[in-house]
Amino acid sequence: MRIAIVKVSALGDIVHSMIVLQFIKKYNREILIDWVVEESYKDLLAFHPDINRIHIVNLRKAKKKKSLLLLIAELVKFSKLEKYDIVIDMQGLLKSAIIARLIPSNKTIGFDKDSIRERFASLFYSEKFQYSYSKNIIERHLKLIEFALGFSVNKKQIQQKLPFLFSSKSQLDFELSLVKKNILLIPGASYNSKCYPVSKFAELANLIEANFLILWGNQKEKLLANQIKELSPNMSICHKMSIDSLILLISKVDLVIGSDTGPTHMAVALNIPSITLFGPTPGYRNTLKTELNKVIESESIVNPNKINKADNSIKNIRIEEIANEAQILIESRN
Repeated sequence: MRIAIVKVSALGDIVHSMIVLQFIKKYNREILIDWVVEESYKDLLAFHPDINRIHIVNLRKAKKKKSLLLLIAELVKFSKLEKYDIVIDMQGLLKSAIIARLIPSNKTIGFDKDSIRERFASLFYSEKFQYSYSKNIIERHLKLIEFALGFSVNKKQIQQKLPFLFSSKSQLDFELSLVKKNILLIPGASYNSKCYPVSKFAELANLIEANFLILWGNQKEKLLANQIKELSPNMSICHKMSIDSLILLISKVDLVIGSDTGPTHMAVALNIPSITLFGPTPGYRNTLKTELNKVIESESIVNPNKINKADNSIKNIRIEEIANEAQILIESRN
């Protein structure tokens, strides 16, 4: 059997969805799995042993250039792929649904109109699955795969998942501490109200004895990293990293602390201890809670169907609560 999974973006969303790979292979090792993804995220998938082939799409490039011809060319190329038994759209957006439908297949499967934000996407599926959009994102992905392939995964199996991100690198190009625990801070996020205050991040150095590293991915995040370091000079700022290098770094640290954003979710995927901070987004939905991966939420009542980007409640999470949880997690690494 050959299947194609469509999950084109973004970083955290792709990471969440990749958990399905190990369970598909556990169900049937002979299934060949191809994946459609935006070029900028291909390194998340490039070295995964369960992926047969990656199909690259450049919708962002077409949008940036405002080129209708480039957009059409990007879409039409999928109609020329070899036929699949099943194509599964795990994104549930109009763009991903169109791609899924263009790929030649016996079945095109996705969520029904009441289970996704862009309801018209469901028109492109030959088979549709109902599962509330407000349910946990990991559960949603697995339930869709169960529906498509006819097997089941229980909660115990999910909790016992294997790490599912892979790097081509075997050694970092800088050294982590061999004496102190290494804690990676993720101050950036897709919008401001998801970001924890830099002053509170800086306070962690006074509450926990550890080697702190600060991650950034763009100039806005680099500014946040610099602000934290100004307040806490003993912290180190990482150089800008590729996805491949970031996977390796996260796999080597003792703890990751950040908001609801891709690199924080990568820690969960790698079975590395983490604390994910939630303000305007729902913690019960947007990550997987385990013994190693903790969630601290603000007191906001969050509607997962309509995120309030003006909700700055994340700043009210007490730094002492984070420090206490962090201490427990790093001590468990002894």
